[in-house]
Amino acid sequence: MKNQGFMRKLGDFMLGKGFYIVLFLCVAAIGISVYYLIQTVALDTGISAQAGGDASVTIPDQSVQRPVTPVAPPVQERPSVTQETQTVEPVQEDDPEPVKQTQEEQAAQTQQEGTVSDVFTWPVKGAVLRDFSVETLSLDPTMGDWRTHGGLDIAAAQGVQVLSISAGTVAQVYDDDLMGTTVVVDHGGGLQSWYSNLSAETAVAQGDQVEIGSVLGTVGGTAIAEVGVEPHVHLETILNGVQVDPKEYLD
Repeated sequence: MKNQGFMRKLGDFMLGKGFYIVLFLCVAAIGISVYYLIQTVALDTGISAQAGGDASVTIPDQSVQRPVTPVAPPVQERPSVTQETQTVEPVQEDDPEPVKQTQEEQAAQTQQEGTVSDVFTWPVKGAVLRDFSVETLSLDPTMGDWRTHGGLDIAAAQGVQVLSISAGTVAQVYDDDLMGTTVVVDHGGGLQSWYSNLSAETAVAQGDQVEIGSVLGTVGGTAIAEVGVEPHVHLETILNGVQVDPKEYLD
């Protein structure tokens, strides 16, 4: 009986105010469900948009040239190798013994260096028939008068070899109108020696290199200006264009 009374009261309540209460609760539940549904859909859409991104691609303007920054190649480190430094002492050879030069070699070297050699020899062995004299007059046996004499007349038989008084280069070989066949040797340093009254055929030619004592020719009789003197060679020495006494070198 109690249960039937309770059920009757509940039914009356549901038919009255209870109906509206239940309806409100249902509407509220539906609203809450819709709200949560909308939030869930919006959240899913945002995540998808963030993950996918904008599919459009912007192509840069190709007409604009941009500076290219050079990229240095990577530096490759080399393995360090420790080497022992060895000091090599230079080997000093013993000084060779000085080579002694002959008189001919010394004269040739002096000629190349452009200085006057201090090694001389007489062109022939004989007496001096007429001395060098340019400041005072001396008797000329051929002309019979007194005049200067620019060289030495050294006696020697015809055919005797005439030697170069020092090393040098043959500068001239020619026939002088008065002094006959003449050979000129340049000894360097401004010194020349002139050999006249030689035979017509000489042993050297212009440009030949001669040593001290080299044969230039033989004593002849071609100097018509000295035909009054016995056979001899006429020797002159000229230093820088000035005649000097040959005895300054021969003595």
